[in-house]
Amino acid sequence: MQAKPEYRDRGETEVAVLDALVERPSEGMTVFELRSHVDASIDDLEDALGSLKADGLIDAEENGGRTVFLVDERVIPDGNEQAEEPSWLDAIRRRIGL
Repeated sequence: MQAKPEYRDRGETEVAVLDALVERPSEGMTVFELRSHVDASIDDLEDALGSLKADGLIDAEENGGRTVFLVDERVIPDGNEQAEEPSWLDAIRRRIGL
């Protein structure tokens, strides 16, 4: 499952983090679990987590002595909604504001 299309216009690492967390919305993931699902350096992963947290798209909780990241419910697609990868034309339109 992928994050909703409106949250896919972010950096590659941020989108990969959102997609990984959407797969496990209730239990979340630790940094180590995210690292195994996201192909990025630890620095890029930390930057992505910081940016997503600042934008309110993820939250961090203590769970049994470990920090777990959870995705915000608004990022999770509904059962009827298809979260498809936008075309390159859609990406250009979004970037120029059409």
